Amino acid sequence: MNHLARRALLAAPLAAPSLARAQPPVARTARILVGFPAGGTVDVVARMLAEKLRGAWAPQVVVEQRVGAAGRLAIEAMQQAENDGTTLLITPASMVTIYPHLYGERLRYVPARDLTPVSPVVVYPFGLAVGPGAPGVNTVADLVAFARQRGGLNYASPAAGSMPHFAGVVLGQAAGIEVTHVPYRGAAPAIADLLGGQIAASFNVIGDQTEHHRAGRLRMLAHTNATRLPRLPDVPTFIEAGFPQLSFDEWFGIFLPARAPAGLVAALNGLLGQAGQDPELKPRFEEREFIPAHLGADAFASRIEAETRRWGPIVRDSGFRPEE
Repeated sequence: MNHLARRALLAAPLAAPSLARAQPPVARTARILVGFPAGGTVDVVARMLAEKLRGAWAPQVVVEQRVGAAGRLAIEAMQQAENDGTTLLITPASMVTIYPHLYGERLRYVPARDLTPVSPVVVYPFGLAVGPGAPGVNTVADLVAFARQRGGLNYASPAAGSMPHFAGVVLGQAAGIEVTHVPYRGAAPAIADLLGGQIAASFNVIGDQTEHHRAGRLRMLAHTNATRLPRLPDVPTFIEAGFPQLSFDEWFGIFLPARAPAGLVAALNGLLGQAGQDPELKPRFEEREFIPAHLGADAFASRIEAETRRWGPIVRDSGFRPEE
């Protein structure tokens, strides 16, 4: 987690007994748009938030899937949304920080033009893990030596063009090894092949690999958080492993449509700050290895700008271009 997220956590408002308000800012049912299938991680977080915002933000808050185009359809839908607080969006960082570099003019939205940042909800790191396909590999240094002995390293990620995909690119450049990305359709099949020894290594959301690491079925070599995680004290950071270039995290963030009224942005930002520290919600986030995070709207916008700049040269230097 970077310094902005850590500072935001310390500055987050104390948990309130309830988020309910006598008069919610929005008078009609509100919806949270999600660009990924029901039951997935983003959807689960959206439904947790909807529970807490119901009655505080609007009389009813529902989750609505707009699945397709690798999460882009939900963001495109915001371009036609009414600007009255009845439409919110939750999206991972990649759709607004990496996709502009991936798709260029083919992207049908411009984040800075079409969205109003409100706040991140959670941040989470990625873990580099190995399984039976990398015998004797217990550290990142071991994996680099393993790759050099074999003339390169094949690694899995949950999707082409994802942050874990480019994390592998950064590792290859920093370590001076040849890496070959093997994209999967989600975390589950990538981890299944890692456990089966069909592929040597995998970059993935850390929470998707934690159970297997604790059970000894795979070995987490390092993660991208800036500091060690309390629930995984035995797993070093990439900074500790000698690769500070791999210190970053991804977030799920809440947005309103473009040019949202400042009063609505401030009201929603305050409610999200309370929700992240809610005594019922916070442990539900943490059991999935999500770290509750909250930023002011302006600080969130600045973070998005900085991350967009950071990922630009990484995407460009990778040479990757999506087919769709």
